[in-house]
Amino acid sequence: MIGEDLLDLDGQIAFVTGAGQGAGRAIALALAKHNAGGVAVNDFVAERAQAVADEIKALGIPAVATPADVSDINSVTAAMDSAEAALGPITILVNNAGNAGPNATMQSSPLFWETAPDEWERYFQTNLYGVMNCCHRALPSMVKVGRGRVVTIVSDAGRIGEARLTTYSAAKAGANGFMRSLAKEAGRFGITCNSISLSTLEPPLPEPQKSEFLASEHAKMHVSRYVIRRFGKPDDVAGMTLFLCSEAASWITGQTYPVNGGYTFAV
Repeated sequence: MIGEDLLDLDGQIAFVTGAGQGAGRAIALALAKHNAGGVAVNDFVAERAQAVADEIKALGIPAVATPADVSDINSVTAAMDSAEAALGPITILVNNAGNAGPNATMQSSPLFWETAPDEWERYFQTNLYGVMNCCHRALPSMVKVGRGRVVTIVSDAGRIGEARLTTYSAAKAGANGFMRSLAKEAGRFGITCNSISLSTLEPPLPEPQKSEFLASEHAKMHVSRYVIRRFGKPDDVAGMTLFLCSEAASWITGQTYPVNGGYTFAV
């Protein structure tokens, strides 16, 4: 039928982590615009989560703010409990929260053997344990209703490795391996599990700081490594996430899709 939305989500309820800004916000809004039945907006910062939930409600889609630190399983459980009480069973989980945790900015570190073990934990807490915590709570709801989508945002650092990001690379690679294993466990229940591997996105800076950064020699040198000569934008991530959450991707599971401007290629 002309005009049919192949990416229609058929009223499913979504829980998106790290959705208070950047790619997470774009993902939450994209799901809302394609007939999600409701969206739970998770972020470590309550005000950011509420602002995005308000944007979604302005579109006429039910939404709730569910602030929580994904590295704390009790906090995750409480957040998903409140989301399901308000919206219904969660059948879409997007694990977007990442980087170096809620209170840190990720940056290149010293060589691995120059780091201390207590520096490693913050990367694993958010990028691996956070994904596991959210899946542990969300999967029983999906199994019960016999359908579900899990999408985890990983990184080319984990897919191909990046010097001076060794611990971050390990955590993201762990999340990717976890998703492949989870796909084998969950597929029989009508649940697909896939990953999206990113390279660098535009920083979530206000104008004119972002324009100033993008015009810098450092940014120009970095972006020259990309076949498509620009950094990624939040909507680039949202488009692939929406596809993997839709019925159009119902026979795709256990896969990793690079969304990276050609920074690396996959076979």
